[in-house]
Amino acid sequence: MPEYLAPGVFVEETSFRAKTIEGVSTTTTGFIGAAAFGPVALEPDLVTSLSAYERLYDPFRAGSPLVFDGNAEAPNHLWHGVRAFFTEGGRRLYISRVFKPLVGDYIPIGDEDDLTPPALADAYDDGHARVDIASTGGVRVRARHPGAAANLRVRFTLKGSANVLTSTIDPISGDPVNTLRSVKDLDLVWVRDRTSSPAGRETGTFCIVHWDEPRATWVFEPMQVTSPVEDTDWFDVSALTVDQTPDAGDSVRVVTLSVSLLTRDGTRELATWSGLPLDPAHREGVALDSVFAKFANTPSSAEDARALPLVIARDPLAVVSAFDVLRDLFGDDPTDLLVPTTEDTRRQITPADKLTLGVWVDFQLTGGNDGQRPGAAEYEGKADQNEGHSLGLKQFEDIEDISMVAAPGSTWDYANFREEANGVIAQLIAHAERMRYRVALLDSGDKLPVAEVRGMRAKLDSKHAALYYPWVTVLDPITRREINLPPSGFVAGICARNDIERGVHKAPANEVVKLAQSFETLLNKGQQEVLNPEGINCFRYFEGRGMRLWGARTISSDPEWKYLNVRRYFAYLERSIDKGTQWAVFEPNGEQLWANVRRTIEDFLLNEWQSGALLGDKPDKAFFVRCDRSTMSQNDLDNGRLVCLVGVAPLKPAEFVIFRIGQWTGDRRA
Repeated sequence: MPEYLAPGVFVEETSFRAKTIEGVSTTTTGFIGAAAFGPVALEPDLVTSLSAYERLYDPFRAGSPLVFDGNAEAPNHLWHGVRAFFTEGGRRLYISRVFKPLVGDYIPIGDEDDLTPPALADAYDDGHARVDIASTGGVRVRARHPGAAANLRVRFTLKGSANVLTSTIDPISGDPVNTLRSVKDLDLVWVRDRTSSPAGRETGTFCIVHWDEPRATWVFEPMQVTSPVEDTDWFDVSALTVDQTPDAGDSVRVVTLSVSLLTRDGTRELATWSGLPLDPAHREGVALDSVFAKFANTPSSAEDARALPLVIARDPLAVVSAFDVLRDLFGDDPTDLLVPTTEDTRRQITPADKLTLGVWVDFQLTGGNDGQRPGAAEYEGKADQNEGHSLGLKQFEDIEDISMVAAPGSTWDYANFREEANGVIAQLIAHAERMRYRVALLDSGDKLPVAEVRGMRAKLDSKHAALYYPWVTVLDPITRREINLPPSGFVAGICARNDIERGVHKAPANEVVKLAQSFETLLNKGQQEVLNPEGINCFRYFEGRGMRLWGARTISSDPEWKYLNVRRYFAYLERSIDKGTQWAVFEPNGEQLWANVRRTIEDFLLNEWQSGALLGDKPDKAFFVRCDRSTMSQNDLDNGRLVCLVGVAPLKPAEFVIFRIGQWTGDRRA
């Protein structure tokens, strides 16, 4: 209570209404599986479109098949699942990429591993594409993430700016003073000294520019290719001649590095990052901003850690300054690159012109691979608190928003991968049950007849999972041929669409599968009569009504949780009430708090009833909320427990619509 110590008028704000509960999202989904590229150990990022997924997990050849064990080609099921999810109506998706190296377990590469990278013959073990260290000296270049898709070409381009040498009038002496525009300490510059000797080479000289604070001027450290640099070789900006006539006086151009990623044949540029300083100690303010800082194994930005496809590191003993970077990437005498060729001379292209246009050198990334096909252990993952990273399904445990999980492609080639596929299904179910407010959307095996899918279902029992059969046939946009895809990606999108358009209380069934051209197995009514009672949700073709999802049951043996929409609706209610009543913790546990909690939950459930989500023609038939001495004993109060009893009457789907029709005589009275 506020204290009033002096006379006066005091106005206080108070609340006469209960707290409100906001319904949580039920459409956010988590997909886990093998991808062509992208982070494995980083916290999953939210993607809201197929293009956003491709930017992080398939940036080079979207949708192309993966190659496991070096020779076994497999469809890119995760990409297809994401495409199906967003096409069917999904909005928000988290991705967890799983990767199994050819040898051992996946271990994220640390900074120390880049200092002593493996020989190229050993690079195949961890799946990361690399540039042969013999061609780059102390500079290390590799793909940030594992995957054969990164076997590309990387191009380093030296590019000079416009002339930054100018003169100003000294405000004290009134004399002209040479200075540099837009230059930072430790910038690499190219100096063409036409007026002094012996420094005046037509090809110019690469220098590192330093700010001399005591003299308040810029000084240049030239790059020597035949002997070590001595103090007497340094010169300052006053030694240069400024001439406003173009191409008449001396010139100083800031040289930066551009890094480009190209297709393996070099015919198409995939991405470019420009304007990067070469010197490892270069700073923008207090932060390092060189090419090594930008492409560090652990960049300053989490977005860069996910999206930048390359890591560029250095041996700290071999690469100390920008000159070392120049030598390792462009040769012992980089000025040779600026010497005009015969064709350049004919076209009157000068060294300054060549530097302005850019001179480059290319390297090949090799050794990247897609590893082995991930199994149950990779999908289960692990959380390493000491290393600060998690893998597999463990990544989803820290994300509260997810309400559905699926592993598209985990049951592909089921006949030969049966044990591992069943292990993945078990991990999905265990994860959904452990997280309480989630359901697992399970794929049946591919090419399974009805009898075998029944055997697959017979081993499962969970109120937090649903099984779908058969696989969906679509037109592959990559190969332009029909391909059978696991149903979970389509189902997740349909559930999201259903929740948005109708609500989570409505069963996600009798919905059109937009991408479907057919199904792997065309089921008839008799076959579904066998599968449906066992909780196997089927896809059916209906003439005149198209391809539809025709089932909405869980795989639970408990009849109370027979229907998927009931399970998902209760998860929605429970989590919404959970989040919406956190304010009650540590409040005085008495009548006033109990009444406030009752009103809060009753208002929320009343809104649900009014929207048609609960059964009953009156609110008191649709739900009840009790929070008083009838739900709490003195022992509960003494131990700080508030117990609230909530009952709701959920709507079950009209799974069997029955019309009873009999004969009626015309003269019979009703």
